[in-house]
Amino acid sequence: MSDSMPAAVPNSFRIALTLENPESRMDNVLLNALRDQDENMKLKLISRTALKDLFNEKKVWIKGQRAKSSSSLAKGTTYVDILGF
Repeated sequence: MSDSMPAAVPNSFRIALTLENPESRMDNVLLNALRDQDENMKLKLISRTALKDLFNEKKVWIKGQRAKSSSSLAKGTTYVDILGF
């Protein structure tokens, strides 16, 4: 099984979430990954409420589609684009 990287959404920040086990909700995984990265300091310091707002504003995308905070994540690598960053 290979992880092919989809094209990045223009004007977005991309983060790869690599999981050894599936997760039932992506919001917690994404928040931890954003806090662990050092490429975008604004997103590194994001609050849980601000991340929730990004989901509500339809600014979090997976595979060219809007993601929901309750979206599940499969085992492997998922590329998440956050619009406007």
